[in-house]
Amino acid sequence: MHLGKRTLLGLLAMPALARAQGTGTWPERPLRFIIGAAAGGVSDIFLRLMENRLRERLGQPLVIDPRPGAGGMLGAEVAARSAPDGYTFFVNHIASHGIGPTLYKRLSFDPLKDLPGVCRLAQMPNVLIVKGDSPHRDLASLLAFMRANPGAATFASAGTGTSSHLSGVLFGLRTGIETTHVPYRGTAPSMAAVMNGEVLFAIDNAPASRQQVLGGLLRALAVSTAARASTMPDLPSLQESGIADFDVASWYGIAAPAGVPRPILDRLGGEILAALADPGIAARIREFGAEPAPLPAAAYDEYMRQQVAAWAPVVKASGASVD
Repeated sequence: MHLGKRTLLGLLAMPALARAQGTGTWPERPLRFIIGAAAGGVSDIFLRLMENRLRERLGQPLVIDPRPGAGGMLGAEVAARSAPDGYTFFVNHIASHGIGPTLYKRLSFDPLKDLPGVCRLAQMPNVLIVKGDSPHRDLASLLAFMRANPGAATFASAGTGTSSHLSGVLFGLRTGIETTHVPYRGTAPSMAAVMNGEVLFAIDNAPASRQQVLGGLLRALAVSTAARASTMPDLPSLQESGIADFDVASWYGIAAPAGVPRPILDRLGGEILAALADPGIAARIREFGAEPAPLPAAAYDEYMRQQVAAWAPVVKASGASVD
């Protein structure tokens, strides 16, 4: 008899699942959290902010396993194919579960079905930035320049399929200006491209440019969320500045391989949501430039379905589908 890989993994995990469900002893060993980026990135930082509390509450350490590549999809695939024994999880995000399901045409797994949500962690605005000594001090000035000089309407991203890429595409769609995407291999080089004048602007995660903005190397013109961000109350939103129907937030959460027992998911999700409610942890998340945005599993899954539907036409307009 031939057994599929997922079936075999499920059979191998059954003794551990039975113990977890029958005795309530979970977790009995360290928990592995796969991140789809290099160590030190946003996914890593969010885990580190909660690490001490979760270790105390669960009685086990967290092992962070970086698997960078393909906008987080390489790490997502590793997690989706892991045994559903309650010891492997994934820090998912807008790229893996919002943009990725439409962008990648030949995925070997379905992110929403094979790697469903445990809970949402946080959201952060993207920020439209220009060079620090740019003559453009507000969005109106930048838009006027772009309309008069369409060949100069270039924007940097951290790579094809990232929120910085699709935010730039959406910006062009909403303004009616034809923009040119210039992808880089990560956030740091894309920020450097703006600072060096290689491109005109970028729309990327707020924390990515925070230090350069404070140091005057970059200038922030607006945030991507519909309302102003509480972490940057003096900065107007793109929508407030006249760009209708522009509301983009990068989001992060925890996902698990399909088949992990509900009691385990409820326990982990409950502990994480409690950690986000801790005033000290919430303050540190805000200091980083994000907002705690807790959602339990069912609501998080629905949110992700809505995100896929919202980003699908933008991905199509970008022409960036990956076979």
